[in-house]
Amino acid sequence: MPVGIEAWVAQIPPITRGWLALSVLTSLAVQCQLVTPLQLYFSPKSFLNGQPWRAGTTFFYFGPISLDFVFHLFFFMRYSRMLEESSFPNRRADYFWLLLLSSMMLLALSPLFNLPFLSSSLAFVPIYLWSRRHPSTPISLFGLITITAPYLPIALVAFSWILNGTWKAAAGDLVGCAVGHVGWFLRDVWTREMLGGTTVFSEAPIRLKRMFGDV
Repeated sequence: MPVGIEAWVAQIPPITRGWLALSVLTSLAVQCQLVTPLQLYFSPKSFLNGQPWRAGTTFFYFGPISLDFVFHLFFFMRYSRMLEESSFPNRRADYFWLLLLSSMMLLALSPLFNLPFLSSSLAFVPIYLWSRRHPSTPISLFGLITITAPYLPIALVAFSWILNGTWKAAAGDLVGCAVGHVGWFLRDVWTREMLGGTTVFSEAPIRLKRMFGDV
């Protein structure tokens, strides 16, 4: 790996870096026919029939390497990195906890929306949360239009729809926005403004913090 790429990868915060690495490796494994998508998708029946890994691999497969793959991976990496750097500096356990709770919610919702792969859905959680925490930040989309951050998730969903040519393809992104909204409400509205403190939804358990070396 060239030195420049190594330096760039090293600058990515650890949770985002790990998620990015696993996603790229999973797609490469499928591309090289080491595994098939049929071995990675999530379904409650397969999960209960002795295939528990599906509850994890469903969040790392962004589909075959294509323009849609690059689109989702780029925006997930960009805004997950920005969120981890701005809202979770030196708080790896809390960011992992946010993604874990969001993953559990997505797993519960996936049968309702027929979503076998949840990688793009989970990717929209940090995008949505970052956009809510930086409401006045201007965003230039592909150098064509400028919007403020709260409109970013919907703009990306619309672009995903155009890219895939079907609204159904953007359904997972919309579900991710919905889960991101729940996470934002529980952390930034209900916990801070109504309770005035922390809850299990806003702060990782102490055991998890010890595991990540945050205490």
